[in-house]
Amino acid sequence: MKFTEFNLNDSLLEAISYLNFDEATPVQEMAIPEIMKQNDLIACAQTGTGKTAAFILPILNKLSEESKGSSINTLIIVPTRELALQIEQQIQGFSYFVPVSSCPVYGGGDGNDFESERKALLGNAEIIVATPGKLISHLKMGYVKFDEIKHLILDEADKMLDMGFYEDIQKIISYIPKKRQTLMFSATMPPKIRTLASQILKNPKEISIELSKPAEGVLQASYLVFEKQKTALIKYLIKNKSEYDSILIFTSTKSKVFEIVRGLKNKDYSIEGISSDLEQKEREEVLSRFRSKRTRVLVATDVISRGIDIKDINLIINYDVPHDAEDYVHRVGRTARANTTGVALTLINEDDMLKFKHIESLIDREIIKIPVPPEIGESPVWNPKPVRKYTKRNYKGKGKGKRK
Repeated sequence: MKFTEFNLNDSLLEAISYLNFDEATPVQEMAIPEIMKQNDLIACAQTGTGKTAAFILPILNKLSEESKGSSINTLIIVPTRELALQIEQQIQGFSYFVPVSSCPVYGGGDGNDFESERKALLGNAEIIVATPGKLISHLKMGYVKFDEIKHLILDEADKMLDMGFYEDIQKIISYIPKKRQTLMFSATMPPKIRTLASQILKNPKEISIELSKPAEGVLQASYLVFEKQKTALIKYLIKNKSEYDSILIFTSTKSKVFEIVRGLKNKDYSIEGISSDLEQKEREEVLSRFRSKRTRVLVATDVISRGIDIKDINLIINYDVPHDAEDYVHRVGRTARANTTGVALTLINEDDMLKFKHIESLIDREIIKIPVPPEIGESPVWNPKPVRKYTKRNYKGKGKGKRK
């Protein structure tokens, strides 16, 4: 379905054309008409399917047809700073020919950011894109004007609940008029999301697009490794592979990020790390260099697995298996976006085998296990079984005596 078939404002269609969009993705095709009918909506679609445009376009279309007011019309709540900035950038792109103002509200900025956020929350912006924690900080100061909000959007709702934002979300919603349109977008649909949806949505329409499965264009494989072999294996995999000019490596802990960067440093390619330990400005600069391919390899935590929209990432490497099986889908979703192709490799040590087996169950697919090349050494044997650990209760003793 083409965007011209949605009966969107001509100025908005001009911006869409300027951005080289033509055909709507399935989630856009299903969601946009329902949103334009003013229905509440709960939409479940994997990362990289165009969810952001699915809710931005109909909101901008409505705002373009109304006289410009002096109050906030739409509040978009997201889990991370990176996602807030990504959505703000898309709003700026789509509204290029439409007189709509927007402002991101997120932590990690300086005093100037706070003042611009305060002015926007007083009604100087029609669309606010905010992270829960920073928005709560503004709400506590008493000047936020949410009286006229018509649209509430929760993006990556499952991630927000995973990060412990349930109470914050409920508090924010208590400031918003009950008469509103509420849209909830989530990559997965666990029971806790269903519970939240039943509390804040009214007779919602439901959309589900390929729940919790990586895009078809992702070639997935895994390597069985001992922990000490991981750095050597990555160097082997990317050596003389010039076709991989944009490589994203994920680790589950921020303490490992710069350790991995140090281990992979090489005169033949540029590498940087990014985590929540960096100031927001530093993070934006790192992402900018990676986006423009000045940095070939980026090492990151799961904080950006959903929060960046960078095209043409052609290789994803999971340095370790994610703690949450659903996070695997989001990591892998950074490549093969918008019908392109990409490669996703996961390094599995002995302790992570059972965890990876759970991932395979989630995505309903067995992923090929490859031993490390002979020059790296021997590989552990695939054996995804729970390891029985000795405790005072189950320890029976070894050798000559028993522990009392």
